[in-house]
Amino acid sequence: MQRRAGSRLMVNTAIAVVVVAVASLGGWRLGQARGERTDGLVTHVIDGDTVVVRVGGEEQTVRLLGVDTPETKHPDRPVECFGPEAAAHTEARLAGRRVTLEYDVETRDRFGRLLAYVYLDGQRYNDELLRDGFAELLVIAPNGRHAETMLDLELAARREGRGLWGVC
Repeated sequence: MQRRAGSRLMVNTAIAVVVVAVASLGGWRLGQARGERTDGLVTHVIDGDTVVVRVGGEEQTVRLLGVDTPETKHPDRPVECFGPEAAAHTEARLAGRRVTLEYDVETRDRFGRLLAYVYLDGQRYNDELLRDGFAELLVIAPNGRHAETMLDLELAARREGRGLWGVC
């Protein structure tokens, strides 16, 4: 009887250690997401703010953080002003290129897409979309790591009538 109680105690202790270890590692991993980077290859451009990237041998749909380009493929909305231009720009700049993905607090959206800032040749492509007037700022909390800088880029594009701000 005492032997069974000792074995049960050992099993319960081992389970508790495993649970604590997994919880600790999970918390560490979540804490590491913000700013973590991964390299990949853009295999397909869906529209101005959504691309498909091969990461570690697996294709992932990536929604660019902080930007919203006019719609071109929304199932319930017509093609919006400057949407085709934004999609063509992203296609020309990213298709077939190696990029680095930088994550913020949440790494996936409700559709299962990766959420990331996309770096091309060391520069944040998301900023280019704002600076050149292909997108407007869209910050969905808690992913706002670069929001202040990105807002400044959009406001300058608006003031100067670049891209969609001069056409639409």
